[in-house]
Amino acid sequence: MTLLGHDRYCDEIVAQTDRLRAVLMGADLTGADLAVADLSVTVPSCPDWTLGQLVRHLGAAHRWVEKIVRTGAREEIPDEGVPEFEGPDDSDPAALAAWLTEGAGMTAATLRAAGPGAEVWSWGWERNAGFWARRMTHETVIHRADAALAAGVAYEVDPAVAADTIDEFLQCMTFALAAGDPEAAELRGAGRSIHLHATDVPDAEWLIEFGDDGFTWRRGHEKATVALRGPLTEVLRVFYRRLPADSELVEVLGDAKLLDFWLERASFG
Repeated sequence: MTLLGHDRYCDEIVAQTDRLRAVLMGADLTGADLAVADLSVTVPSCPDWTLGQLVRHLGAAHRWVEKIVRTGAREEIPDEGVPEFEGPDDSDPAALAAWLTEGAGMTAATLRAAGPGAEVWSWGWERNAGFWARRMTHETVIHRADAALAAGVAYEVDPAVAADTIDEFLQCMTFALAAGDPEAAELRGAGRSIHLHATDVPDAEWLIEFGDDGFTWRRGHEKATVALRGPLTEVLRVFYRRLPADSELVEVLGDAKLLDFWLERASFG
């Protein structure tokens, strides 16, 4: 399992947010000048949100976590207890982008100062600042994918970050299963398995095995009922339902219905 380390997670919260901010302000991965993003456009992968609402959701999550860690909270903090939680509206994209960037910087600084072992409330399997540093890294990674999709610009993720995003997703799903989540509880059926295979990154492979009591997962290259193959960024996007499994960017070998079964039920948060 890949763990990037607390300082790297803190760095990535800022770096991933900076790249999302670039999308909002009209720059692609090459630095080319584009039009400022239309904040009213619907986000295809989150169709209940506009791009502006997506940005405010992420910025609010950053600031919520920052207060949890800064105050050493032992229980969940309500939204109304977080300063500047809602952020500016869509009338000024630059103001919204600045609010997003400021919140990410605050969150990373607070997490770094606290250290990974600082005990705080979380909804997950670890109740410390380290959990939140990792969670906010991958929350930002995935919502940057949403923003890039809405704006129609390219999206790439560093291989180590992308692999850890998949690891963390599988850990979250394992936790959801143990916690009795009804959709996670449907992920069962002995004798079936899913193999994820990144074709451009060595050792970036996963095996998910279903049993009568649920599923287990591990890193590794093994035959499975169905395999999802392709560049790591695209495998990540399919796994997080940010890219259709029938996209030409990936290849599905074997029982595609089993992959669909997983994708329809695997979610958390």
